[in-house]
Amino acid sequence: MNIRLARIDDLTGMQATNLINLPENYNLKFWMYHLLTWPQISFVAEDEKGRIVGYVLAKMYDTDDGAEPSETHGHVNSISVLRTYRRLGIAKRLMLLSQEAMSTVYKATFVSLHVRKSNKAAIGLYRDTLGFEVAKVEKKYYGDGEDALSMRLRLDH
Repeated sequence: MNIRLARIDDLTGMQATNLINLPENYNLKFWMYHLLTWPQISFVAEDEKGRIVGYVLAKMYDTDDGAEPSETHGHVNSISVLRTYRRLGIAKRLMLLSQEAMSTVYKATFVSLHVRKSNKAAIGLYRDTLGFEVAKVEKKYYGDGEDALSMRLRLDH
């Protein structure tokens, strides 16, 4: 398993992984904007044949509602690993690489993400393995009306 920075030519593989696994999907322009604007913080996992089996897509913010204006932080827009490659630590590795790049490249003070309230496996990864904390519940955040947990992790420099 190889994990590396995402490139523009990975977009179709990343998008395909997203379409297979997640109900929230993005148009190609969204993916391209993120990779071109913040190329150091999105990563892909590829199998021995070079196929994309997982990814993390992230972005940076200079400010946030309720945060000090000087608090630059990262946000994970989307992370997904194909089912046959789950429970191998790939999502954890993708998250750690992205978090490290947010901290070192952009001097981020924290990283945020949203997760479906019903997604117990992802909540376990974020909270129990990576140390995220629930900052708030965002009611009816998702298109189908499900609530999201808005989670944050302080980053050390």
